[in-house]
Amino acid sequence: MAEAHDRPPEQFTLRMRRYDPESGEAPYWDEHTIELEPHRSVLEGILQARDRFDGSIGIRCSCRQAICGSCGIRVNGEPSLACHTHLDAAKAGAKDGVIEIEPMGNMPVLKDLIVDMDAVHWKKIQRVTPWLLAKQPVPEREYIVDKDAMVDVTQSMACIQCGACVSDCLAMEVDPGFIGPAALAKSYRFVGDPRDDQQFERLNDLAQDPQGIFDCTHCFKCVDACPKGVNPMGQIMRLRRSATNDHHIVDQNNGERHEAAFTTLIKDNGLLWEAELLPRSYGGNSWFGKFAPPAGKELLSSLPAILKALVRGKVTPMGALKPHKIPKADLKSVQAIYDKIESREERYELNLYIAGEDEAPASPGDPVAAGVTHEPGGHEGSPSGSEPQDTPVETREQTEG
Repeated sequence: MAEAHDRPPEQFTLRMRRYDPESGEAPYWDEHTIELEPHRSVLEGILQARDRFDGSIGIRCSCRQAICGSCGIRVNGEPSLACHTHLDAAKAGAKDGVIEIEPMGNMPVLKDLIVDMDAVHWKKIQRVTPWLLAKQPVPEREYIVDKDAMVDVTQSMACIQCGACVSDCLAMEVDPGFIGPAALAKSYRFVGDPRDDQQFERLNDLAQDPQGIFDCTHCFKCVDACPKGVNPMGQIMRLRRSATNDHHIVDQNNGERHEAAFTTLIKDNGLLWEAELLPRSYGGNSWFGKFAPPAGKELLSSLPAILKALVRGKVTPMGALKPHKIPKADLKSVQAIYDKIESREERYELNLYIAGEDEAPASPGDPVAAGVTHEPGGHEGSPSGSEPQDTPVETREQTEG
């Protein structure tokens, strides 16, 4: 069988979304047929179309090695790095065999496939103070960082700032002011760094902001979009856990109270009791929460939505008044999970960037880096005492260049 790079050139049709804001014309689709070996990248196909057919095609690129993040686009509706997407794979994923290419979403289009990352992506990055605020006194030579303490931040450090997660973030689509997955992942890179002196201040700022860490809707789109396995949503969840569990920050967005009410309702009933979630989030984590003035105010403001749900049959009066029921044996199983997790002295988290694929079985001699225990202050360690591989022992820079 011939190697992939030995296959002869084939024809591929690229359907590109074209748009030039300065022209005053509406966006339109433009098709070009190029001829390249199947293992070549979509970026090479776009550049060939520009060289041979239309020199006005706008595309941003640089390294062509999936490192710089410049060539982020959408291929067949999915966020991709153009230089890291093979033509044959793109054709196989196309509905009619025609590869559809569009600019990334949630950012203004400057021309064709080029978006204005300064207006959204980099603006959000600047929002989170993306540099180390060093602890004092600064050592004469260098900070000596424990190897285990750096395990957790390596995942967020893998970000190449391509903006793919921003492009597909559903929360940003609804609320453009949301800080966003890339910036929040970047924030965790410093919140989790033991050399940073402003962990509480950073977390409090992001927790109190209405468009901060509690504005994420857990849609997992950023997780799927990231080409480097950074898992931005996972970093947002780590920010939340550190803010609520380690620093006990009670925020104005009711994020901490909402989380407590959510977990308590599931522990008590086995399923979420939606009618109790809102009053407990605003009035207190008990059945009497609904009688607190803040809960009453929130319930009144939510009446239009509640009535609409009743009219459409999404909610029934009895379903709202009574909790959902599951068999007692199943409820005990759910509560056993709570007992096991809450009995741990330290929080146990996963870092798949260090551990590799979560489905891969671990060999007896392999270091147990998939599960790392979280200590207040951002320190991460291996639960078995084994050390993860290829993590820095010493870090000479005080800031990340």
